[in-house]
Amino acid sequence: MSKNNRRKFLKTSAAAIAGFYIVPRNVLGGPGFIAPSDKLRVASIGVGGMGAGDVRGVFGSGKADIVALCDVDDSRAADSVKKFNKASYYKDFRVMLEKEENNIDAVTVSTPDHMHAVQAMMAMKMGKHVYVQKPLSHDIYEARMLTEAAEKYKVVTQMGNQGSSGDGVRKMVEWYQAGLIGEATKVYSWTNRPVWPQGIPWPETPMDPPADLDWDLWLGTAPKKDYVGNLVPFNWRGWWDYGTGALGDMACHIMEPPFRVLGLGYPKSAECSVGSVYVGEFQRGYFPDSCPPSSHITLRFDRPGKEDLEFHWMDGGIQPTRPEELEPNEQMGDGGNGVIIEGTKGKMMCSTYGINPQLLPTSKTKDIKVPETLYRVPNGDRGHYNNWVEACIAGHGSEEFNKLSSPFSVAGPLTESVLMGNLAIRSYDYSPRKNEFPGRGIKLVWDGPNMKVTNFDPANQFVRREYRGDYSL
Repeated sequence: MSKNNRRKFLKTSAAAIAGFYIVPRNVLGGPGFIAPSDKLRVASIGVGGMGAGDVRGVFGSGKADIVALCDVDDSRAADSVKKFNKASYYKDFRVMLEKEENNIDAVTVSTPDHMHAVQAMMAMKMGKHVYVQKPLSHDIYEARMLTEAAEKYKVVTQMGNQGSSGDGVRKMVEWYQAGLIGEATKVYSWTNRPVWPQGIPWPETPMDPPADLDWDLWLGTAPKKDYVGNLVPFNWRGWWDYGTGALGDMACHIMEPPFRVLGLGYPKSAECSVGSVYVGEFQRGYFPDSCPPSSHITLRFDRPGKEDLEFHWMDGGIQPTRPEELEPNEQMGDGGNGVIIEGTKGKMMCSTYGINPQLLPTSKTKDIKVPETLYRVPNGDRGHYNNWVEACIAGHGSEEFNKLSSPFSVAGPLTESVLMGNLAIRSYDYSPRKNEFPGRGIKLVWDGPNMKVTNFDPANQFVRREYRGDYSL
């Protein structure tokens, strides 16, 4: 053989041999196989209770590995630690993020409300994608900072309001865009929460914290206090230092459908009334540490060229008047929670998470045929975790990124509006001296872009709280 022919023969033979060995990974692993190098490496902060569900949800996508776990309560974390026994385990999220920085791509945050922002912000500054439970933050300022940071650091974000991935809210958007109820004029949303103690004094008797709980780390950004019973793991929701009350717990689920349907932004004003608590005979109690047992909040949204939209939130068992279009025995919402949007030509209703959307009267629903124009998340609300995982793998700005249901660009303004209701509640009960309530009976006028109440300055102390110790955004 000539030198040229021999060279050509050897080159062709080598390529042929390589073809037998270099095969696609999906062929080696079978249908649906995902190589370890193609999976999202996840660290999770808060892995008991709802956090355990979040870890399982992300792992259940089949496209994520749980690399590290963090929880301040060893007993609450035990099930997750057992299930993901190859993951490193930490108590301090700062230590975990610093040590695992090169081993992880994304972080889930499923802790009490007062810790969401500092944990998510640290992860985003390290270039990690984040999934944060609702509400996105404890304060309005935190929500704004997280929203801006998501864009600044080009990370993929999602809030844990899974209903935003459901088909129901998309159907409502399509109905509204088709003009079935005309121009919206009012929204009513409500919940039967709280189902934990609120409107009570802080317990007077301190206790030793459980041996498995690091109380100082649990307090985190909150003021230093002695441990008290009946607080962890759930009843912290009713205390302003840690939680955001019934509104923070449920409004990101219930208010989200009308926000998406109507394309709302920041409210222009907020006012409220709250349920009373009585201590002793005919003595009204005021407990500034605790959220009220019930509230009714009215937000107003400016819509250029249209009348303001009136948006009502009710909790503690308060509900709006039943629409005349509902039959006497028909259920309003899902009984304890729901949404009604009133328009110039009709009304529509849904349950929590946007489930079971209905036109009113409900007999109209089955006859309506409106084309599907919006993207449907595979498996609906059950696909909420996968919606985020897919986008993380694809990257910021990708096609999958643009399919996200609740990125911070959406979840941030929603959370700010939710927390605006709490701003009104806390201003209502603001008292420089006992039994003085200068915030009662007024409307807070809100400058959304600048995060400032313009007509009652004491309210602005609740826009951004001071953190304890060296915690910082």
